[in-house]
Amino acid sequence: MAVDKPSKSARKRELADLVELGDTLMALSDEERLDLALEDHVEKAIVAARDMKSQIALRRQKRFITKCLRDSNVEAIRAGLHRLGAAERQRKFWFAAAERWRNRLLDDPVAGADAFEAEVGADQPELRQLLSDLEHATSDRAEKTLSREVFRRVHDILVRIPQ
Repeated sequence: MAVDKPSKSARKRELADLVELGDTLMALSDEERLDLALEDHVEKAIVAARDMKSQIALRRQKRFITKCLRDSNVEAIRAGLHRLGAAERQRKFWFAAAERWRNRLLDDPVAGADAFEAEVGADQPELRQLLSDLEHATSDRAEKTLSREVFRRVHDILVRIPQ
């Protein structure tokens, strides 16, 4: 009885996927990799590769990382990367929403603040004070600083409200 083994093309595709996964893992920050809970030998191989300056040594280390990934639970790693991607999309969403609210607040502070408070369901006296200070700002530098502070305040409020 013959065992069907993957074709050479299928093995090459699998290897290319593992190489790409290794490159993705090397590009992550230390805390992002900790969230993935990689196996110890994979984590050590990636940390070693990040310190390498020689292109030849780095290429060799990448092959070693690929070899380590063959023995790892690749699906769990990919699921973790998907969660990280979802978190990044969520951060981008909050950032864009905060920019839209900041622009609306700067265009019409009173109506914008009323709409924002209705959206988040709570009074925001600090935000109203920032908007008042912004209206009375005397220099461009003060306006920029207060505009950034309005953005930060709006972003913090939006991130904290339950979905």
